[in-house]
Amino acid sequence: MTLIALAAGILATWRVTHLVVEEDGPWDVLRRIRGLLGGAGGQGLLNCFLCASVWIAVGVALLFVHGWRDVAIAAAAFSGGAILLQRLTPDTRSAEWIEEKEESS
Repeated sequence: MTLIALAAGILATWRVTHLVVEEDGPWDVLRRIRGLLGGAGGQGLLNCFLCASVWIAVGVALLFVHGWRDVAIAAAAFSGGAILLQRLTPDTRSAEWIEEKEESS
């Protein structure tokens, strides 16, 4: 595997995992899927970046390499790289400030 393929696999894994875990998707499709899987016990898989990156990395690795041994090694590399990228990027979620007016007596 070339360095370009490794970098592309890591970036693809990070992007798809970030889309699935952090974003709602177009027309809130991914948010709805996460809600449906919540009752089936699968919500933890889609809410955890570390967990989801492993399974997504397997799919990405299947696109890049052939043979189960190579897929296992590439999936570990892609998932690890995506986790490193996630930890290096700042958390864009922020707390919302709600200010209420005080009632005067």
